[in-house]
Amino acid sequence: MNERIAISGIGVVSPCGLKKETFWANLKRGISFIDPVTRFDASLYPSRIAGQVHDLDHYTHLSGRLIKKIDVFSHMALVASEQALQDSAIDLDNVDKTRIGVFMGNALGGWLFAETELRDMYIEGKQGISPFMASAWFAAAPQGQTTIYYGFKGYSKTIVADKASSALALWYAAKIVAQDKNDFVLAGGMEAPITPYALLCANTNGNLSKNNLNPKEAYRPYDLYRDGFVLGEGSGIVMLEKESQAGKRGVAVYGFLKGIGFSSDGYHYSRYRPDSSCLEYAIEECLKDAAWNKKDVDYICLDGEATAMGDYLETQALKNVFGSAIGNISLSAPKSMFGNLLGAQTALDLIVTVLSMKNNTVLPTINYLMEDPYCDLDYTFNKALTREIKKALIIARGRGGINVVLAVEKE
Repeated sequence: MNERIAISGIGVVSPCGLKKETFWANLKRGISFIDPVTRFDASLYPSRIAGQVHDLDHYTHLSGRLIKKIDVFSHMALVASEQALQDSAIDLDNVDKTRIGVFMGNALGGWLFAETELRDMYIEGKQGISPFMASAWFAAAPQGQTTIYYGFKGYSKTIVADKASSALALWYAAKIVAQDKNDFVLAGGMEAPITPYALLCANTNGNLSKNNLNPKEAYRPYDLYRDGFVLGEGSGIVMLEKESQAGKRGVAVYGFLKGIGFSSDGYHYSRYRPDSSCLEYAIEECLKDAAWNKKDVDYICLDGEATAMGDYLETQALKNVFGSAIGNISLSAPKSMFGNLLGAQTALDLIVTVLSMKNNTVLPTINYLMEDPYCDLDYTFNKALTREIKKALIIARGRGGINVVLAVEKE
């Protein structure tokens, strides 16, 4: 891209905070926000712990009438979008709404609404199902609801690519702004998988932690005794615009999306390729796209799947790409504190990264106790450290071998 794309506003709904200030303050504490699932009977599930959003209704600006028509994943996206709009100081009464778009990603759709209505249809027949069922559950619902709520008419899109969904949504949004198709884009992701059917489906993959008796210690990437990741729910939304436009508006920016690299393993529909070559390719392509040298990178926000294969391949890719320089790069997986938000995770990782840049802080990977000899890098164990971060990478991987790497810079 000829001109950098600025991140001028952020909004966050997460298990550790429903606005950016609370989100950051809690992450700096380096503690877990994983709890047992109690909103329904999950006693027979192999994994029954999660990072959960408990107080969404206390932070909402939506009417009760609208909330009844939408799934919670759209609700979370609308709350995060409102925060991002306010944070970016855009006067919606004096902008061309045909030049504002919405790019969002998720992996599962809105299953709480769908499950509830399908159950009612089974019990009561067709008269028992909500007329809003068709518009509430599908993956593009949050994008559509956001454009409707604000009257945005610019080019918009929804991306579904497993855990890489919001990574690709963010990059496509940046390209649309760079190509002058939109002046502003709300971009990010949302996920609400803590429902009876969605949690059941997620359990069938076999990659969720079953450490149900110790939820606070369950998500432990790169640790020898890890047994999988923990699901999380929430939404992360950012406002993107050209650097020159943000300068004219006189608003502070958090950072800039600078480059991307992506690849597909082409190996199996649900498993990773048993070598790290394709992830390495994505990292190399991202560095090339950003026009960075390997020694320029200060920080990498890791995928941190907390599975033996996932962590090993990520570690090997970093070693093979960066060589000895990897020892000078800070690494961490802050998602270990609040869970993996699947399709929304990269949006949260981006917000984590730009706030880390702003505060000169590397957030920790928590619950690390014992070194895995195959994962022997410094992943910023258990405690945040002070460091200036000017350039950072964010790694996202999805089932079936989707590899996406984003480059973000501070100035």
